Amino acid sequence: MHAFDALGDPVRRRILELLSEGEQTSGAVTAAIRAEFGISQPAVSQHLRVLRESGLTSVRAEGTRRLYAVETAPLREMDAWLDRFRGFWQQRLDALDTELARGKRERRLRQGPGGTDGRQTARHEVHDIGKERQ
Repeated sequence: MHAFDALGDPVRRRILELLSEGEQTSGAVTAAIRAEFGISQPAVSQHLRVLRESGLTSVRAEGTRRLYAVETAPLREMDAWLDRFRGFWQQRLDALDTELARGKRERRLRQGPGGTDGRQTARHEVHDIGKERQ
């Protein structure tokens, strides 16, 4: 589970998030991490090295640039290991999904024509009737 050790650090998790958007140069990663975390270029390089050695990222040379990318095999291994624990939270997530769907359905049923709340529409109608009597 060396990949879990590597991802125990928030900087390395953020680097992996950045790389999940696509291959990036070490300079682009360094600039983003320095701006977000305020750490030095050598510190970012060290984090990139840990990710590379753990197998979570790969690097390829393109001229003088170094391009980093996510390696999915260790992530799939982590996912497979976590799969045995999904039962602990899956039932709760399913229940939450049911409650959210129920709430959306109830809001739709309460809404009158034009997407307004039926109670609000009734108040406007009473107000309009009052105007007619004046």
